[in-house]
Amino acid sequence: MQEINEKKQVILYTDGACSGNPGPGGFGGILIYGEHRLEYSGAEENTTNNRMEVLAVITGLKRLKYPCKVDIYSDSAYTVNAFINGWIYAWKKSGWKKADNKPVLNADLWEELYALTKTHEVTFHKVAGHADNELNNRCDELARGAIVELRKTLPVETDEALE
Repeated sequence: MQEINEKKQVILYTDGACSGNPGPGGFGGILIYGEHRLEYSGAEENTTNNRMEVLAVITGLKRLKYPCKVDIYSDSAYTVNAFINGWIYAWKKSGWKKADNKPVLNADLWEELYALTKTHEVTFHKVAGHADNELNNRCDELARGAIVELRKTLPVETDEALE
């Protein structure tokens, strides 16, 4: 029987994608707890690949109802290395500025993700992108599918020469 104070072990796979950088972007993720599996995705009209990679992790962690132990698998060096190399802790300590004193890009998302890592016990794992990792590939499909769905809602661009 699981103790009340023992956190549930969850696996989170994530990926982000962008069509143009910046441009329409999407993210996808898969949360796994035991035999339960939840897929999610989303998109933004004008964004970057890096924002989508971080947002994929944030969205997954925000779906958890209780503090959990979470193994996060991502092909985003940007996201994974921020934690593995300790960059995020230095950014926070310096008021979200980099070593060169310039503002950290996507500081709004990093602040939110940092806060979530204080609720959940997270471990980041880097996976090879577009390789033989079935779950990473599925996250890529979800992210790209979200872009396709978003584009259906956007106004059609016209060629001014034809008007």
